[in-house]
Amino acid sequence: MTDRPGKIVCVGRNYSAHAKELGNDVPKEPLLFLKPPSSIIREGEAIRLPPQSRQVEFEGEIGIVIGARVSHGSTATAQAAIRGICALNDVTARDLQKSDGQWTRAKGFDTFCALGPEAAPPTDLKTLTVLTRVNGVERQRGVASDMVFSIPELISYISGIMTLEPGDVVATGTPAGVGAIAAGDVVEIEIPGFSKVRNPVTNNV
Repeated sequence: MTDRPGKIVCVGRNYSAHAKELGNDVPKEPLLFLKPPSSIIREGEAIRLPPQSRQVEFEGEIGIVIGARVSHGSTATAQAAIRGICALNDVTARDLQKSDGQWTRAKGFDTFCALGPEAAPPTDLKTLTVLTRVNGVERQRGVASDMVFSIPELISYISGIMTLEPGDVVATGTPAGVGAIAAGDVVEIEIPGFSKVRNPVTNNV
């Protein structure tokens, strides 16, 4: 994936264990927010820690790349519209997320969306696994079958609110195990067999 998506639609609290680790209830409907395309970085580019935050955290996710326009689509239409998958790091300023109430600032800093290369999706999306490693140590492991809302359900739901266009990315939520990162760390998000993105962490100077 070399093009920049028109939008990045993200899903919060889509793994019940992650919702619980942050003291949140599992939502009755998908909890949506947006990250700006200007937050995107690719393999090897640095995640820059902003001076406004004292608690920046990794969130490894399965990213879905849309390949066809979807508006008010069924789950079958949604699944057919998937062009690819990619490893995604929804970097988050956790302290700002808590203090702001809404999440635009906490999720929207430059370099806060690392995207791996796009790969063709498997037939059974529930078999996808996402792993996060920090400095080579595994910190997260999640399987799509454990999602509260499945990938086709998410795309269908989102398309009932906003039209999804080719190249748009949907971040499907992070499993339990999120944690802080610091300058000098290296964060790696991997969907084994499909996509991986590795990024060093630096201070924003």
